[in-house]
Amino acid sequence: MTEEQAASGKLHWWQRIGPGLVTACVVIGPGSILTSSNLGAKDGYSMIWVVLVSVVFMLVYTSLGARLGTVTTESTCTLLAQMVGRPLTVLIGCGVFFISAAYQFGNNLGVHSALENYTDFKYGIVIFNAISIAFLFGFKNLYKLVERLMSVFVAVMLASFAINLFFAKPDLAEMAQGVIPGSDGAGLESITDISLLGLIGTTFVITAAFYQSYLARFKGWKIKDLKDGRIDACISASIMALITIMIMSTAAAVLRGMTLTSVADVGNALQPLFGDKGQILFCIGLFSAAYSSFIVNSMIGGFILSDSLGLGGTPQDKSTRILTAAVLLTGMFVAMYVIESGTKPVAAIVAAQAVTVVAAPLAAGALLLLTSSKKIMGEHRNGPILNLFAGIGFVLLLGMAWYIATEKVIPQINSMRSESAAVEILPQPEKNLVLQKLS
Repeated sequence: MTEEQAASGKLHWWQRIGPGLVTACVVIGPGSILTSSNLGAKDGYSMIWVVLVSVVFMLVYTSLGARLGTVTTESTCTLLAQMVGRPLTVLIGCGVFFISAAYQFGNNLGVHSALENYTDFKYGIVIFNAISIAFLFGFKNLYKLVERLMSVFVAVMLASFAINLFFAKPDLAEMAQGVIPGSDGAGLESITDISLLGLIGTTFVITAAFYQSYLARFKGWKIKDLKDGRIDACISASIMALITIMIMSTAAAVLRGMTLTSVADVGNALQPLFGDKGQILFCIGLFSAAYSSFIVNSMIGGFILSDSLGLGGTPQDKSTRILTAAVLLTGMFVAMYVIESGTKPVAAIVAAQAVTVVAAPLAAGALLLLTSSKKIMGEHRNGPILNLFAGIGFVLLLGMAWYIATEKVIPQINSMRSESAAVEILPQPEKNLVLQKLS
């Protein structure tokens, strides 16, 4: 893009977009790949409609974020602090930070899984974290670098997963039927299956939608660019849907009936079916998904926490880069612990899930509140239809929070208490041995 093009506004359509590509990269990560693969292996193509539903609501909230960042001049948390006060804003910022740190642990393991089939070096994630931190502090125009990197990663993911899908030879008629809820013959039971909230949660990532308001400002969008923001959000949603459906359909075609406990299992299961080249293609796609999420997810946590504390929310602020590095290092150290010990940090995972229960609905409510305010948005505030869909999405997020609390957090806390109680009644030598294993 030349300066003359920028001044005249005569840009190609691909030069007008960018924030949505960044958001798509953080949504398509190891967690969404594993969840989509598992659902395809378990239910075939019948849950494609769930992907489309979750992407629609992600599109709604991404659009809200883009509109907020385009119309307003102050940072999102500054506006929120003026409206609801600094304490609630800090609570949201801390919640987003811890959610990002939890995702970062998974992203590190995703990078490790992509590399471990091709190298015996355990600590490749240390190198990639070092590269990320070097990017973070070494480039003045951080947003421009990230946007270009994410464009490359999106292209690689699309190509890798599309080629795998081509070799899988999916049943196109079944794929088309999967767009219709209840097409698996289970009727209302499959539509109301509460476990579907897990898939929705990997695509409907509210923290990424919240961060879209920051990306729109970094892009330099103004009110005249509102149309670009809408196009960008639609392209982002289309990419999310396409990649997720390709992954799910590949699993439906060739991994039906398998139980997949990690993204490494997916790659290993594809190897005997597609050969080494198929596994390599999947690992390239996995690496792109993990490392792109790796970078952007850490920025979400660092930037929003910094802004919520009133320390600044732009790439030029030192605090945003320091806190982003803190997310990177937290995820790296937890992942290294898992790689070394072979056990998951259950207490940390439960804590992160508990934070998600509170922070995700708060972030969504804050975004909806700000974009509905006439004082902040003026004539560009949400219309009735947009508010209706955003309201339904908010209720869906509350349902997801309830699901995580009742199906994940509370049972795991009870399990941890039971294990602790069982250890307490053991004789001291056996107790010491168990405690040593747990640590």
